[in-house]
Amino acid sequence: QVQLEESGGGLVQAGGSLRLSCAASRSIFSFNTMGWYRQAPGKQRELVAAITSGGRVNYADSVKGRFTISRDNAKNTVYLQMNSLKPEDTAVYYCNADEWSTRLGAALDYWGQGTQVTVSS
Repeated sequence: QVQLEESGGGLVQAGGSLRLSCAASRSIFSFNTMGWYRQAPGKQRELVAAITSGGRVNYADSVKGRFTISRDNAKNTVYLQMNSLKPEDTAVYYCNADEWSTRLGAALDYWGQGTQVTVSS
């Protein structure tokens, strides 16, 4: 098992920046992919950005050029740098990680509790 704890959310004006952090309770070396999802009121949860253990990144079209995901295996942490924020970025942001369990013979999926990001116009 692993716990993921997000931090760094808050209220910011449009055009501002925030950096989200997701700290894992143990080494993230075994995680295949770590990512950030978001869910706005009345909408489905959507992928914002993801990074593989090999460093390959993937972004939602809506955040390309504005958001940057990175992972620090030594600190067991993944980050999401968010620049040029827009009101439509307002949502609860969730950290996600997945790994393969050889013991269980199954993929395991972990989620944090979420952190609120609110962008005012």
